[in-house]
Amino acid sequence: MSPTTLGVIGTGMVGVGAARRAVDAGLNVVLSNSRGPETLAGLVAELGERARAATPAEAASAGDLVLASVPLAAYEKLPRAELAGKTVIDPMNYAPHANFEIPVLDSDELTSSEMVQRHLVDARVVKALHNIGPKQLMELFRPTGASDRTALPLSGDVPDAKKEVADLLDDLGFDSVDLGTLADSWRSEPNSPLYAIPYVGQPPSGLTVREFVAWVQQAPGVPVPAARVGELAAAAVRGPAGFRM
Repeated sequence: MSPTTLGVIGTGMVGVGAARRAVDAGLNVVLSNSRGPETLAGLVAELGERARAATPAEAASAGDLVLASVPLAAYEKLPRAELAGKTVIDPMNYAPHANFEIPVLDSDELTSSEMVQRHLVDARVVKALHNIGPKQLMELFRPTGASDRTALPLSGDVPDAKKEVADLLDDLGFDSVDLGTLADSWRSEPNSPLYAIPYVGQPPSGLTVREFVAWVQQAPGVPVPAARVGELAAAAVRGPAGFRM
């Protein structure tokens, strides 16, 4: 059986971090961004023979699973036709600001992943890889069964798709905890107890959003077992949507 191919749309920190971990774990990756395959030549050369560059539509077609690691503001630009029938991993988070607000998210009418699923109507969206930073992803992976293996939450409406993503996370070196449907995915979104902090420890007080993000990006990883992920998800109380501090 040939290795799984992960299509990656978007090569910011999340997309590149997941691609690095995937290549290290023996998977193939097809990388894409909005600027064109030629802009990814250096990254592909660094990642090696398991990586290649393509357009977003080509990455969507090539991937056994596809990581849609674009800003939430760009979700409607995802190649809907090529993603039809695919399991799409959604690591996008809502960060409202003066020029970007989404009323159905602000009112808690939908989660951001439900909104993405409505756009990708023929795909199977699974919320995952959204609450851990790339540095921690590269530090906390462990073999299956390791006593200090870290678990990551996932949410989705299609059990088979969630199983595909759980298998991918296992390949990447992580256990997974199923939090339920996309409507339940708020339990691991920004402002929930499961977002970022369990994997890095308590940040210094008084940080701005920008400072907090910078601190998380360089903080050493802290292992989080599956039981703790379940506890934190159960303790979550739904508040204002989006990343706010």
